[in-house]
Amino acid sequence: MKVCKFGGTSMANADTILKVIDAINGDKDRHYIVVSAPGRRTKEDIKVTDALYKCYDEYLEKGNCDESFTVIEKRFQDIKDGLKIDIDLDSELKVIKETIEKSKTKDYAASRGEYLSARLLAACIGYTFVDTQDLIKFNERGELQLDYSLDLLKSKLKNIKYAVLPGFYGSDQDGNVKTFSRGGSDITGAIVARAMDADVYENWTDVDGFLMADPRIVDDPANISFLSYKELRELSYMGAEVLHPESIFPVRSAGIPINIKNTFNPSHPGTMIVPDKKLPKDGKVITGIAGRKGLTIINIEKDMMNSEIGFGRKVLSILECEGISFEHMPSGIDTLSIVITDENLQGKLQKVITKIRESVNADNVDIHSGLSLIATVGHNMASRHGTASTLFTALADAHINIRMIDQGSSELNIIVGVDTFDYNKAINAIYHAFN
Repeated sequence: MKVCKFGGTSMANADTILKVIDAINGDKDRHYIVVSAPGRRTKEDIKVTDALYKCYDEYLEKGNCDESFTVIEKRFQDIKDGLKIDIDLDSELKVIKETIEKSKTKDYAASRGEYLSARLLAACIGYTFVDTQDLIKFNERGELQLDYSLDLLKSKLKNIKYAVLPGFYGSDQDGNVKTFSRGGSDITGAIVARAMDADVYENWTDVDGFLMADPRIVDDPANISFLSYKELRELSYMGAEVLHPESIFPVRSAGIPINIKNTFNPSHPGTMIVPDKKLPKDGKVITGIAGRKGLTIINIEKDMMNSEIGFGRKVLSILECEGISFEHMPSGIDTLSIVITDENLQGKLQKVITKIRESVNADNVDIHSGLSLIATVGHNMASRHGTASTLFTALADAHINIRMIDQGSSELNIIVGVDTFDYNKAINAIYHAFN
């Protein structure tokens, strides 16, 4: 049995939804379908979720959302007409608009794209519509209550053979709609897959799975056929945005594989995300390369830092007090470097530097901005001699200066920091060194 999630590009209009229906009908093992709100139809278009946020903002400003909501009405009416289905869409839209204008939350407004997508798809293919509002539960801190949600889903779906469910949202303890972060329909699909003990969780998007590198940087990068859960976490953290990084947690503990599939190229096998023990021994040294721009390094120098008890705690407590998280913290005997996103440091950098100087009496504190991080990830890296040598030689041959090196204890990846103006060149150099 398979659980499928179809993303915003797949649900963008009637034509793309017909391709979704073809994919569903192509395999009768596809029992439970989770959908996103309609995405962009063109580069200039607006995603339905963003249009719904505009509705809420207009309501706050004017007391109604008359102007913005016409975009929603037309978008879903066009989908209904294109699918030629008999459903009372006008009544649904009326209730949604009235509810937004009765001081309901921003989360409620944002969730209605997924709700309407699921209603229309269920009506078109004859599956049961099952609302996730009372099945995906969050606690008072806004955290997912996974076990409770799994029990509710199992109870609801045990006697329903085929169903369509909206992604992205559930409800809090008071029954109010609560959403995941953007892209959270991936998480909904994973929760449903875990609840129903699916054989496979298929995540349908608009690409043929994961690529070894960003195709906007590397020409025609190879497709990744198999990927471990751990590798996915590393690549997603570093910016590979095919799948929401939190979506693996519900399925990982149950060993349910995730298959990234392309709605517009359904015959392509895509990428299979599996436990380490199920990875094929294909001999590849690295699995993929991903990176992040917009970072700053704070370099702290102090003689005998290594023997000073509590030195690191003092530095990190300053970041905690300022509400700043850090990405990496490589260190030496007399040096400590902290890598932080520019976004987190915005408006706080000088204050942080002053506090560090005062707190730890540093000999020197300097800043290097304009940094990018590049992660080279692979489950075979630890068992192969010369992996680091190949990587560093490739960067040296490309005349790229390495500002930082960091490797996790699992030896699953090697992260290097380079100047952002060298970012594209560095990724190409690494990719071609291993391919």
